[in-house]
Amino acid sequence: MSDTTEFKATLTRYLKARIPFISIRSAERARVLDLMREVVATLNAPVYVHTLSQGTRELATGRSVNEDRSAAGAVDFASQQFAQRQNLSVVLTEISDIEDDTASARHLLDVVMLAAEHSGVVVVITTKPVWGQLQRAGMSLALSYPTEDEMHAIIRENLDAYRSHFPIEWDADDERRAAAILAGISRIEAENIIATLLANGRVSKADMVELMHAKDRIFADISGIERVAVRGTELNVGGLGGLKSWLDKERPLLTADLRERGIRPPRGVLLVGVPGCGKSLSAKAIAANWGLPLYRLDLSTIHGQYLGQSESRLKDALATADHVSPCVLWIDEIEKGLAGAQGGGDGGTSTRLVGQFLYWLQEARARVFVVATANDVSKLPPELLRRGRFDELFFVDLPTPQERREIIDIYIQRGLKQAMPEELMTELVELSDGFAGSDLESAVREVVKQAYLDGDAAVTPDLFRRSFINVVPLSKTAPEQIENIRAWGRERAVPASGQPIGAAPNQPRPRRQVLG
Repeated sequence: MSDTTEFKATLTRYLKARIPFISIRSAERARVLDLMREVVATLNAPVYVHTLSQGTRELATGRSVNEDRSAAGAVDFASQQFAQRQNLSVVLTEISDIEDDTASARHLLDVVMLAAEHSGVVVVITTKPVWGQLQRAGMSLALSYPTEDEMHAIIRENLDAYRSHFPIEWDADDERRAAAILAGISRIEAENIIATLLANGRVSKADMVELMHAKDRIFADISGIERVAVRGTELNVGGLGGLKSWLDKERPLLTADLRERGIRPPRGVLLVGVPGCGKSLSAKAIAANWGLPLYRLDLSTIHGQYLGQSESRLKDALATADHVSPCVLWIDEIEKGLAGAQGGGDGGTSTRLVGQFLYWLQEARARVFVVATANDVSKLPPELLRRGRFDELFFVDLPTPQERREIIDIYIQRGLKQAMPEELMTELVELSDGFAGSDLESAVREVVKQAYLDGDAAVTPDLFRRSFINVVPLSKTAPEQIENIRAWGRERAVPASGQPIGAAPNQPRPRRQVLG
């Protein structure tokens, strides 16, 4: 049974039972009223609906019954009608100030009591909670956004109306994929997006990317997570062959319909390892390669000064991520945001945040692919590492000689637009033993800066050598720290490079006497 079918069945029972007060939590007023018309058609009882634009009308026929368009006037009119007739239902769509014990809430409660005496029903459509004493006078309902199946029906209905007028390239699989992308938004928002595509005079397979961007724009101003712009031309990641192979295998599953198999879409990866080796860049590269929007959740901004504020902010941020799915959610240095979970020095807030995050990670079914990164593995809560939380735990080590060659070539091609002589490349790979990816970028950047200032003629093998020799990597300044990180990774993680972690011990780098 779909959510909409269950909603209609429950609403029908409530109306037949003459529950005096029914609150419906939904942001889709028009959709709720459409469903109510279907329900009312099966019942032999009058139903009035009030809106600010049209006053009070009969729901079935649209005939006006009260010209007063104010919410207060609608409540007074309902009170008069309940005193005069039996089995009347009144739907209020614009009632306000009923979340707490206010004069409006007490007035409405009095009207509900009058309705109960005459088998009447007051229905309130709202997006906010209802004052407890008022809510206990009746029952509550919630109408969720359309499910994937319902969204598929909406898409097919809107496209079928134009198939004889416009070329529409989408097949059944494309419609299913579009439904997965648009899940989490309202019917009218989905119809607006489809109408925008139809305004081009055709619907092509390439429009699937525009579908993601259009949904993304709906949530562009929602707080909690930050939209990160990704430029694919700058996001080549050298090495990490094991991680890339795993991602290629998982990619089709993110938008596939897996319900018949009883499995959920991929939930994400936890990347741990040596600082500066491409963990954060990998999050951006995944979003760019998969053609998905990238959002960043900064846990340091989640923490608030009041009790429960941090948990509320995290809940809102994760709910926003669910709404903008399918997407990639990047959580950088996750251990810093959850640092108090083990020590308990923050009154238990971090522990509660960990529990809330893990519950969402395990139970949520939205197509949100999480890429969490961590440098200080000693601060990671143990429960975060349990199998089943993330789909995989990868260790990002110092790049191997072959990976260093790839990374150096990427930065040289990007900054100098030229090929590196093989002999010099081999020499630089040897000089960069123990370098992290950030160290390699820094060394090449110095050469690129010199080329910009003095011209490409200034780029010589000696300039490359000096630039690489002047970099002192973390593996030289803190080798014990690197070895401790590697020892942790060998026992708990899969190597992102596809090679054994720290298999080739670092050898002392040769120091060359460079003239000039």
